[in-house]
Amino acid sequence: MTNPRLYTGLVYHARHKPFVHEFRYRVFTFVMDWAERDRLARQCRLFSVNRFNLFSLNDKDHGPRDGSDVDAWIRGYAHESGLDMEGARIIFQGFPRVLGYVFNPLSLFYLYHRDGHLMAVLHQVKNTFGGQHGYLLKVKGENAPIKQETDKIFYVSPFIDMDCRYRFTLTPPDGNTFFTAIHQDEGESKVLTATWTGENAMTITDKTLSTVFVTIPLMTIKVIMGIHWQALRLVLKGAKYRSPTLEPSQPVTWK
Repeated sequence: MTNPRLYTGLVYHARHKPFVHEFRYRVFTFVMDWAERDRLARQCRLFSVNRFNLFSLNDKDHGPRDGSDVDAWIRGYAHESGLDMEGARIIFQGFPRVLGYVFNPLSLFYLYHRDGHLMAVLHQVKNTFGGQHGYLLKVKGENAPIKQETDKIFYVSPFIDMDCRYRFTLTPPDGNTFFTAIHQDEGESKVLTATWTGENAMTITDKTLSTVFVTIPLMTIKVIMGIHWQALRLVLKGAKYRSPTLEPSQPVTWK
């Protein structure tokens, strides 16, 4: 994959206990080499880096979230975890800012070795309380889809206990489609299933950006509004509220 790409697709959530609750909404997703952002900004009038535009990517939305170099931040933790990052590529999968606003419940950073094989995935999770945590999970083998697991240590939903385990199923976005699934399990019981799909990969241009802005308008604002609307529905169904817990001592954990 060389050109920054734009995918259209769906986000789907299904809660399994203590009652069933599900919803889905249309989204579009950016996929690009993180180092290619400035080049894309020079080619597209509707896209910018670290400044307001119709679409933008901002360093304050990722990594240390202080505006500093996200690429160096990721490489630092990856190197500390034992990965060989010399000449490595970092491929971003996530939502851009639209008219200056974005909320990314999950952003993925795929870490590719200089020889082209996928070494690890940084799952960058955010909650609506302003917190963020990264799970840096190494990839074993070359087979797709990728299967990864880790214990949940970061508070996300106020309606799901912390004593859960994540199971990830990933098809990397290196073709015309991608598939991301997140399962939260409590012991042997399924608690939540969430999927994030992308299809119809298009090169990011002013034309494709204009098209998705019209066909999926104000997408990032609808994401955060939808989260709060579904939270209200859960409360009305009788969901039990769990108070926020302390954030992990380190911003990234790995196995």
